[in-house]
Amino acid sequence: MPAKIKGTFVLLLLAGLGLIAALIYVSLTNGEFDIPVKDIARTLLRIDPNPDYDLVVFEFRLPRIVIAVLVGMGLGVAGAVIQGVTRNGLADPGMLGINAGAGVAIVVFLYFYQGQIREVTWLSVMAMPLFGLIGGLLAALLIYLFAWKGGRLEPQRLLLTGLAIASGLSAVSLFLTLRMNAQDFEMVAVWTSGSIYNANWKYIASILPWFAVLVPVIYARSHTLNLLQLDDDSARSVGVRLERQKAILLLAGIGLVSACVSVAGGIGFIGLIAPHIARRLVGQAHQRTLPICAVVGALLVLAADFIGKTIFSPVELPAGIIVAILGVPSFVYLLRRRKGRA
Repeated sequence: MPAKIKGTFVLLLLAGLGLIAALIYVSLTNGEFDIPVKDIARTLLRIDPNPDYDLVVFEFRLPRIVIAVLVGMGLGVAGAVIQGVTRNGLADPGMLGINAGAGVAIVVFLYFYQGQIREVTWLSVMAMPLFGLIGGLLAALLIYLFAWKGGRLEPQRLLLTGLAIASGLSAVSLFLTLRMNAQDFEMVAVWTSGSIYNANWKYIASILPWFAVLVPVIYARSHTLNLLQLDDDSARSVGVRLERQKAILLLAGIGLVSACVSVAGGIGFIGLIAPHIARRLVGQAHQRTLPICAVVGALLVLAADFIGKTIFSPVELPAGIIVAILGVPSFVYLLRRRKGRA
């Protein structure tokens, strides 16, 4: 990596981390119950702890912030992987049906777990990502079966098939949700819209192993992702075991999405927007794009969650709705730009 490009990348990465730190500060100190920064510091450092501050910081705000950062990172990285493997800049875990597949599998789990959803147990939080992975994989398999034509995967068929399957799976999810009792229906309806208001440390513990394993696997194959941007014959000619590497990367990406969906529901568009912003900032090389995708995704989800819980207070909008408000115009812009190049 040339020194100038490396310097720009490091500068952008540090700037992004600084913005995340600023958003964390604002999220910790502001809300229905404002806490001065000195009291936040005393609470975190355990200097004369105040039970009220402990409750607000450690039980409500801090878990929510950590979940927002992790979910944003996971969706941003997964979006870059899926766009890289499919060579389609409009590919996104939500639009390809992976979010919906993971979501409907988790709704099935919650449907048979009715009456106990409000009691967050280790069984439920550790099982939900596994159910999400199964659902995401089944959705991805269906999409591949319908989008595969003439021995290759057509990007346009992939996008249209993903949208169709996502719509069908969302209908199944809604049907099951409507059959739940009133209390469980309310919680699942909020969760499926992409909310992290119910974040807690158990949720964080349930998804950390997925991130610890899958993110290094993806980053270790960043050079392979670069080579996958070539046509299949060219990629094979430089020694890439094409189908094997695609399968590993897609499996890792779907695993990340499933973990994120299990704790935050269906937050869409992060996997679409973050890779485009990252590529504009640092270019096409995935060694630089993946870390920037993680930072941009974390910033977007953190900002969306903060806006949703403060701007419309005392009413709270799920982060997924805020992201969708920003994401739909971005998708239309990308679609029109892509059409103009065709």
